[in-house]
Amino acid sequence: MRIADCGLRNGRVSLPFRIPHSAFRIVLLVAACSPVSLRPPFQPFPEAPAVVLDAPPLRVLGEVQSWLTDQGLQLERASVEDRFVETAWYDTRTKRSVGGRGDGLDPRSTVKIRCWIDPDAPGKSKLTVEAVVRPLLDPSRVERDLEAIAPSDHEGRKLVDRLLDAVKKKLGT
Repeated sequence: MRIADCGLRNGRVSLPFRIPHSAFRIVLLVAACSPVSLRPPFQPFPEAPAVVLDAPPLRVLGEVQSWLTDQGLQLERASVEDRFVETAWYDTRTKRSVGGRGDGLDPRSTVKIRCWIDPDAPGKSKLTVEAVVRPLLDPSRVERDLEAIAPSDHEGRKLVDRLLDAVKKKLGT
């Protein structure tokens, strides 16, 4: 057996393994990414309307935020990085927004609107908007488990239809 076969060369012990440079770069990339996201851990309800618009996601996000605030809705979460907007609970009868769980609002007229804006073809975006109602208040359960898509005759659903019409008119489809 030669000395070089034992890992000794020029009197130095070589390491039994090496870290490839590409693996080191991957570790740095993963460490640089933030795991924090404002998007919820769930997808929109399958019944939620969606439209493809002739505008990049950031422009759509700005239009959606402006339209919702112009209508008097309070934004609870909005993220440029995640391209997501969520309103506080909104009573369509009294035109009042309440953050958190929306305690004190009439469940029959209360709605929450969520918007997901995703890239589509180059220069286009897919806007998915859901209006959810919460027919039952149960603080012991997760909020999403209590939500249902707003029926087509609900004022919250009509609000979503007006939002979609406004952004389609302004940005094109």
